[in-house]
Amino acid sequence: MKVLRESLVVFVILTLLTGVAYPLAITLIGQVAFSHQANGSLIERDGKVLGSELIGQTFASPGYFWSRPSAAGYNGGASTGSNLGPTNPAQLDAVKQRVADLKKAHAGDDALVPIDLVTASASGLDPHISSAAAKYQIARVADARKLDEQQVRDLVITHTEGRTLGLLGEPRVNVLKLNLALDSLAP
Repeated sequence: MKVLRESLVVFVILTLLTGVAYPLAITLIGQVAFSHQANGSLIERDGKVLGSELIGQTFASPGYFWSRPSAAGYNGGASTGSNLGPTNPAQLDAVKQRVADLKKAHAGDDALVPIDLVTASASGLDPHISSAAAKYQIARVADARKLDEQQVRDLVITHTEGRTLGLLGEPRVNVLKLNLALDSLAP
């Protein structure tokens, strides 16, 4: 009986420490030190939430920069990749169709389509495209918005984020932030 009582006391203490105190402490630290990130890195304008810096969105209008494809439809609750390998016929067909669609939308542009515009990220939620993917879309966006290409190019350069810590990853562009800046430039 003594062992059972001691075990129960240890169980209750550990439950309170790891199930209550620790989560509350981490939540408090997150809210105080990193409130923007802890609350979803939301982007708001005029009191309305437009999206998150961390989850991509679909943009279909020619006047916007397009995100990379998403197997999850940018649904955070369904975060997933397509799980199709590079030699899977369904993956090859999807990529061929996406390339054809992009070539049609960018008529007259003979440049190679950047790979991230035709392949989905592993999570299906990636909010970024490569700087090459953004530059590929400049002419279409400028034409659709009746803007000078150099104006749009400058906006892309301004919104290109460098490598993390100067060496990890590749330069990238957050599509939502870029499109919001584009709206501010030419609504």
